Amino acid sequence: METFKDHNLVQGYKFQEIKYQLKPCLDSNGQPVEGLFNAWIILNNPEQLNSYTTQMVKEVILAFRAAANARNVVAVVFTGEGDQAFCTGGNTREYAEYYAGQPEEYRQYMRLFNDMVTAILHCDKPVICRVNGMRIAGGQEIGMACDFSVASDMAVFGQAGPKHGSAPDGGSTDFLPLFVGIENAMLSLTLCEIWSAHKAYRLGLLTEVVPVLQKDGEFIPNPLVVTNQWVDDRGNIIFGEFLQAEKKSQAKDVIKQCDKDLSLLDQTVERLCTSLMMTVPGCLTKTIESARKHKLEHWDRNRESNRAWLGMNMLTEGKAGFKAFNEGVKGEREVNFIKLRQLLAQGTRWGDDLVEAVMPPRK
Repeated sequence: METFKDHNLVQGYKFQEIKYQLKPCLDSNGQPVEGLFNAWIILNNPEQLNSYTTQMVKEVILAFRAAANARNVVAVVFTGEGDQAFCTGGNTREYAEYYAGQPEEYRQYMRLFNDMVTAILHCDKPVICRVNGMRIAGGQEIGMACDFSVASDMAVFGQAGPKHGSAPDGGSTDFLPLFVGIENAMLSLTLCEIWSAHKAYRLGLLTEVVPVLQKDGEFIPNPLVVTNQWVDDRGNIIFGEFLQAEKKSQAKDVIKQCDKDLSLLDQTVERLCTSLMMTVPGCLTKTIESARKHKLEHWDRNRESNRAWLGMNMLTEGKAGFKAFNEGVKGEREVNFIKLRQLLAQGTRWGDDLVEAVMPPRK
């Protein structure tokens, strides 16, 4: 047998904050295939909704390189631990308590983040984002870097940047218009409204959506979302929109009667992996690389200048926004937008006094 060279960046690395697992590929009958695997890269921070720390970012880079180099790996499944979140972006506690006010430190962090996105886009294997829950902010960005996205229909999608003192320049401003068109992308990027999985699928962001709630032994669609295709009197498509407030309480009562079961999600992901296995490997890789060029064209053009801006922003709006999110009470974790605009209009200079003046109520 041929002895291969080891092309991994770090030999024998033991992952600490993510999980890296090899799971046997399944044939069309659901039986394990000898000697072939799918690599599962799992963000393992469920207590903080799988937000990534600096250490986790480093480990994701190493994991994608390991999966890309593994000759017995067919596809990569990128997901999060638990059933609440795939990823909600960067760890805001770390942002607020370390990076806020330190632009050069955050710029170095953003080098790592950019390398994580690039590692996904450069992976020699097809990458499936298994969206087991919230995919928000930076989680949305690393999710869109993947080649496919299979989602729980309880998952939600959105941005956080302009609401929390940043801009979604870690990939969303590059990728989202390619998926959903410039108008829908503009609404999501600026207003940071949350989309249901069904709406995200309707707009072209997802490969497939799968129910995960079981009631009386049967899977049911997300009760919080309109899942029947219909159009209102003004011609607006309502499919995938969240219910109006007066109907939400009843839907939440239904959810309380349900068990959450991700088995269909896993089956759908495995079925896609099997379909990818049943192709010629070199041709599959070349096809994926060619399709990725549309993302890479924008990503490579903007990532370094965006990194520099995001670093400098940690002296002003980023410092205020992340501090507010980290210290504010639940439901009030944003700066006082109106007061901030008023103070800036009056000529108030950025500094600790201005930041403090726009803070929300503390925990």
